[in-house]
Amino acid sequence: MIITLLGGSGFIGRALAAALERRGDTVRTVSLRDPVAAAALAAGSEVVVNLAGAPVAERWSDAQKRAIMSTRVDLPKAFLGALAGVADRPSAYVSASAVGYYGTSRTATFSEANAPGDDFLARVCVAWEAEAHQAQAMGMRVAIVRTGLVLDRGGGALAKLWPLFRAGLGGVVASGEQWYSWIHLSDQIGIYELAIDGYAGVLNATAPNPVKNRAFTSALATAAHRPALFPAPEFALKLVFGEGAYVVTEGQRVLPEATLAAGYRFRFPELAPALADIAG
Repeated sequence: MIITLLGGSGFIGRALAAALERRGDTVRTVSLRDPVAAAALAAGSEVVVNLAGAPVAERWSDAQKRAIMSTRVDLPKAFLGALAGVADRPSAYVSASAVGYYGTSRTATFSEANAPGDDFLARVCVAWEAEAHQAQAMGMRVAIVRTGLVLDRGGGALAKLWPLFRAGLGGVVASGEQWYSWIHLSDQIGIYELAIDGYAGVLNATAPNPVKNRAFTSALATAAHRPALFPAPEFALKLVFGEGAYVVTEGQRVLPEATLAAGYRFRFPELAPALADIAG
């Protein structure tokens, strides 16, 4: 299979490209910065996977919020508009999204069937997914992967947390009662492969056993063979991330019901074995 990968230079993109090539696919890694050129380069491929987007784990200035939205909405819109004029266009479009779609809650449980939340990230995800669905008008199969907290030492949040915990500087974040809907990188890639290979609709890329931050902290400290004595208070996170601090201080409990119903079998359904594997 020939696959065009937009935003393939990032943490998940690099791992996905390597996994697809290992199984025999041809991967074209293409930048979305020039959507018209990207559409032309997608000609002749069978599937487009769009992982492009400005980082969310930054301080949310007005400029950063505009970049978060525009890279997920305006650039895909321009890409799909240009793709409409490509004769030999792909038959499927797989778009990244995030569990931020559901908003945050310390009490609710969300699955793919739930309605969206109404905070900034939820609005971004709704607009992001709406653009992806425009590919259906061109007769393309559309799959959307809503991703949680991806765990691997090579990138994402754990790349920043692991050195702290190994140094004995880790600790509970804010109250510790917020839910973390996590996923091992290998399962993240497996779910993208499911979407690429024929699934249509929404898949939650989260392990079936989310945990609260306090349990996550304890499991990570165990994997690092260090105590976790240094809590990160909410005010400190707000100093670093500004408005975006709520993403890590509030969280959400997300279950992969459609993913499991589609037949996906998680390699790492439980947190402790996932962290032990990552710790190596």
